[in-house]
Amino acid sequence: MIKTLFFDFDGVLTTDPSGSATTLRALAEQSGLDEQVLWAAIEPFNRDLILGHTTHARIWPDVCARLGTAIPFEHLTTAFLQTPIHQPVLALARELRAEFAIGMITDNKSDRMDVIVRQHRLEEVFDPIVVSAEVGHSKRGAAIFREALRRAGAEARTSLFIDNTLRNLYGAAAIGMKTLLFDGTTEGAAELRSALQLIFTSN
Repeated sequence: MIKTLFFDFDGVLTTDPSGSATTLRALAEQSGLDEQVLWAAIEPFNRDLILGHTTHARIWPDVCARLGTAIPFEHLTTAFLQTPIHQPVLALARELRAEFAIGMITDNKSDRMDVIVRQHRLEEVFDPIVVSAEVGHSKRGAAIFREALRRAGAEARTSLFIDNTLRNLYGAAAIGMKTLLFDGTTEGAAELRSALQLIFTSN
């Protein structure tokens, strides 16, 4: 029996496939620079940001130097605030709290998630919210899932992880969690509800 549901963030609870896609689009609109040019300046730092080895505040002078222009740091916070939440899926997660423990596991930058969690009061829906930059592990391995289970007081065999990328499900499956592939960029809450119901009735 499934008792705990863990949601990914970008691509599941948002209608963009990744946080980078959201941030680059918003920065391009504010700065007038091409998204690919922006990505070329930010990408060398991306993995360290996701694993918590650095922060946007630390790298921003280097990013601007690579771009050859100064982009106000405040533009980055504005970009975070423009993250398109998949409201029907968020509403479904909120509804499911009546029957299940609901958490979040995401490969993300801690400063970005801090802004978004406060903006949408996500802590009222998801507990725990486990961010790769805070635990030093990504969804490419099992450690972040073990940490999420520990914080939730949950067992792997009674937990389900939902993500929009197949490779991100392997670490969860390796420790005995159920998994579900769901693409919030093309699917809606009705599809997610149906997929979950199939899993619930087969367990």
